[in-house]
Amino acid sequence: MAAAETKKIYVVTWEHECEHSCQGFIETIENSGFDAEVILRLSEQDKSKFPGFIEEARSLKADLVATYGTSVTLGIVGRKADDGKGTHIEGIPAVFWYVADPFGTGIAERFEGSGRSHVAGTYNRVPEAVNIRTIRSIKPDFRHLGILYNGNERNSLIKVEEHRALSKELGYDFTAIEIDPGNPDAPDPALIPERMKALAEAGVDFIYLGSSSYLRIHAEVFTSSAVENGLPVLSPYEELVRENHALVSIAAKAHDVGRVAAEQVLRILRDQKKPSELPIAQVTDYAYVVNMDVARKLGFFPPVEILQVAETIH
Repeated sequence: MAAAETKKIYVVTWEHECEHSCQGFIETIENSGFDAEVILRLSEQDKSKFPGFIEEARSLKADLVATYGTSVTLGIVGRKADDGKGTHIEGIPAVFWYVADPFGTGIAERFEGSGRSHVAGTYNRVPEAVNIRTIRSIKPDFRHLGILYNGNERNSLIKVEEHRALSKELGYDFTAIEIDPGNPDAPDPALIPERMKALAEAGVDFIYLGSSSYLRIHAEVFTSSAVENGLPVLSPYEELVRENHALVSIAAKAHDVGRVAAEQVLRILRDQKKPSELPIAQVTDYAYVVNMDVARKLGFFPPVEILQVAETIH
């Protein structure tokens, strides 16, 4: 019997480096003992690279394509409505991860399954109502949420739309400011402090990152300009608390998100499951991380019930 060929896993990320989640994905594949090669491509937020990635995956005869982030997944895998058009990956199994809203974007139909023969994926977000409850526990007189957003990221726009609706339901004011309106490319990061000042002048008393790989990449200027304006940041990405100046995060650990995505890949390639048979894998182990230096600087201290379970960063 001929030896099985090494499987090719073609991975495209939205980031400019292989960060914690990407590392968790690769480590899980490597530690599984399954004979697979991970071919990593970093898009560096350049959507013009997507057609080339699709062509390369086809020419390499990849056994599976994995996409990190909403923008990458929309560009490489597309929506269900795109199936059959030949413009995206088809005929090759695909697994997405770090997609803020796979259902609202049309990438997948429901948690029970994507509704697409070749697509499986993951979901890792904390419900937005939980984020608002966390903000209110830290600042009982909270009344006005602010979001900076990148209009070129569909996931960023979805979170703005979600909070416009949720603010009416849960009773808080909401202001969203686009970083660089009219720019079809990545926003100019020099505009972030100016936009943050505008949010402060609008009277917001808490900043929520929402969903944005762009702001993750520019986390230092984003979080430091918030603190300079006296505004605490709740981030869905824990590294902004650990490595920058966000106050608090309630999120799945990034490494775990990558691990869950890799486990979906192994179910397909190793266990020979059809992507359409797999439910959207949910990361359900969330953790609080609090930056105590930022808390002291701003005078916002999470309540004891959060501090008792949170990892505190000094």
